[in-house]
Amino acid sequence: MLESVLDSNAIVSEVVSSGASLQAIIICFVVSILLGVVIAFIYQKTSEKYSHNFIVTLAVLPILVQGVIFLVNGNLGTGVAILGAFSLVRFRTIPGSSKEIAAIFFAMTVGLSMGMGYVFYAVMLTGIVGILFIVLKRLHFGVIQDKSCIVCITVPENLDYETVFTDLLEKYCEQYELEKTKTTNLGSMFELSYRVIRKNEYSQKAFIDELRCRNGNLRISMGRMDKGELTL
Repeated sequence: MLESVLDSNAIVSEVVSSGASLQAIIICFVVSILLGVVIAFIYQKTSEKYSHNFIVTLAVLPILVQGVIFLVNGNLGTGVAILGAFSLVRFRTIPGSSKEIAAIFFAMTVGLSMGMGYVFYAVMLTGIVGILFIVLKRLHFGVIQDKSCIVCITVPENLDYETVFTDLLEKYCEQYELEKTKTTNLGSMFELSYRVIRKNEYSQKAFIDELRCRNGNLRISMGRMDKGELTL
C-alpha cells in the first residue's frame, strides 16, 4: 500500500548522513511548502471572510508539523522534550469558526503525512479534500435559506407603537415578531426592532413609505439579521 520515502527507524542525524535520505528530506520539505500554499489558496477561494495572518498560517503549518515529526522520529526522549517545550507556549487567539478549525486540522494532517514520508498520500489527501471544499462551496451545501430580515422603526414617545403598525405588518409580511424595544434620544423616542418575512408581491419601498406615514417620517432601517461568527 502506502510506502514512506524515509526510513521510519532512523533519527534525524542518521538520515542526514545518507545522501539518498537527505534527498528524500529535501523532497518532503519542498512538497510540504507546495501543499501548504495549495491549502491556503483553496481556503482563500472557498471562504467569504479570512485574514492575511490566517492564510499565511495555513501555508506554513504543514512544514512546521513535518519538522516536529522529523525531530521526534520515534525517539521517546525527544518527543517528551518537544511536548514540554510546547506546553510552555500560551496561545492567545480569538475564537475560530468551525471551517477555520477544519482547515487547520487539514493542514496539520498533511504535515503529519509528510513528516512520516508519505508524499503520495499527502498529495492525494490534499487533492481530495481540496476538491471536496470547492464542490461543497459551489453547491452551497448546508446553506440555510433564511428570508427573514430586521426592520428598525423609530417612533415618538407619545405614539402607541404596540398597535399602530399591526395592519401594515399583516399586509406586507408573511410573519412578523417584535424582537426588541429600546428608548433613544434621551428617552424622547422609542426604537422598535421587528423580525419579519416580507411578501414577494410588495416592494420594499412601498412598505417603508407606509411606515414613514405612521411614525412621523422618523428613521427606518431594513436589512438582514446579523448572525455573527459561526462556531462549533
